[in-house]
Amino acid sequence: MFHKFSSSTDVTGQTPPKSSVQRSIRAAILSQWKIGAEALEQIWPKKESLIHIKCKNHVSIYTIHGEPLFFQQSDGPIYPTLRLLHKYPFVLPRVGIDRGAIRFLLSGANMMCPGLTSPGGYLPPPESALPAGTPVAIFAEGKEHAVAVGVTKLGTEEMRKVNKDVGVEVVAHLGDELWSQQTL
Repeated sequence: MFHKFSSSTDVTGQTPPKSSVQRSIRAAILSQWKIGAEALEQIWPKKESLIHIKCKNHVSIYTIHGEPLFFQQSDGPIYPTLRLLHKYPFVLPRVGIDRGAIRFLLSGANMMCPGLTSPGGYLPPPESALPAGTPVAIFAEGKEHAVAVGVTKLGTEEMRKVNKDVGVEVVAHLGDELWSQQTL
């Protein structure tokens, strides 16, 4: 999504959303992420005004004081940026990849099921299985912080059974253009 993103050419406009729109974004985040209202208040205080940055390909980036916090494509789920995920690693469910998949992930490739189901990978246990279409934080074997944000293409139990094809579609990763933009 942000492979060749440039703030000078891809940003088409910046506007502060109405307070009703900000309330709906806040409600969407609370329903999509596994956080409470108190944690969201730490991330995005109610008194702080959000800025909606419109980009090409129907991508929306939401910033506070110029720092990108969330992004969304069309009317899809709202994802945290990696910088926000490093500060608050508990906002998304986590999956893990083995060491062999790290170099592919950092070049923007989607994560295949074998990289998630191998001994170095991690999928949630069956009692907390994730359905397809769930935003997830992707952690790498032996690394402390998330290396990417993605969305599951298959449910986690289906990933274990099938063990081939794309398991998680990567939407942002370390080293992409959104990561390099500290302010917008």
